[in-house]
Amino acid sequence: MTTQGEHTPTPGEGQDGRAGQRIGGGLGRATAAEPAGPADPRRGRRLTTRRAVGWVVMVGVVVAGGWIITRPTPGDYIPGLGPSRKDADRTPPVVGSPPPTTDPEGLNADNLFPAQRPVEVAGYKARRGGVRQGEKCDEVLQDRTQELLKDSGCRAYLTVSFTGVDHPVLSSVTLLRFADQSAAARAADTLRAKPGVVAFMLADTNIAPAQSGGEAKPGSEQRIEAVGHYVTVTGSRPGDSRPSGTASTPASAGPTPSASAGDFNLAEATRALSYAAGQPFVWM
Repeated sequence: MTTQGEHTPTPGEGQDGRAGQRIGGGLGRATAAEPAGPADPRRGRRLTTRRAVGWVVMVGVVVAGGWIITRPTPGDYIPGLGPSRKDADRTPPVVGSPPPTTDPEGLNADNLFPAQRPVEVAGYKARRGGVRQGEKCDEVLQDRTQELLKDSGCRAYLTVSFTGVDHPVLSSVTLLRFADQSAAARAADTLRAKPGVVAFMLADTNIAPAQSGGEAKPGSEQRIEAVGHYVTVTGSRPGDSRPSGTASTPASAGPTPSASAGDFNLAEATRALSYAAGQPFVWM
């Protein structure tokens, strides 16, 4: 019941009889009599230019870090962060000029025998020492005046010294590269005809004195192999090898290895390193 001049309010009208003011639309609309609901949380998160640049920089940093870590350098304490100073100081000495980088068959000691990775064949393990390399192959001879390789077709040489990890054995490996297989085979025969003609290099790249028949230990004979158009010359000597007349240091307390055990170590080292030296050239 209403008095004269009044009417019943209809939905959407306020108490004063006027229609409520609509705010917004859809899910966000509200009347003046009712408070507006919470704003849409997805609003205000549009991709701006600054945010796009930030994402690109972040992705680039992650990709670069992954590339560095997956390309470690031998001797790194943490992969990708560079070699440690201590390992750098232990780098074996190198004498001579490396082969040109354009030569696909260049004798490169770092590729064949990485300094930070020991050679291990059939249980024998040895670590690389000094390196000599060059193109004048007569430099590998104990007596360079003989010039046995002058007209042999030898194009380059590489000599690497090794020290046994578990055995007191020194080894010297010389690689000679020739123009073809026939030249390599002829040179191998020439070197076999003169035992001990190839010099034995020590870990400091010095040449050890030639051994006389009485000084040579059983098993220290050089092993000469023609592999493709390469020739490998491998020899081993006891780890305490010194020039004649040099005073030896007192032996440490402990059992002295028997002569037969020492001979076995020499033969074992020569056989293992000869195989390791010739393996890369089997199919060349």
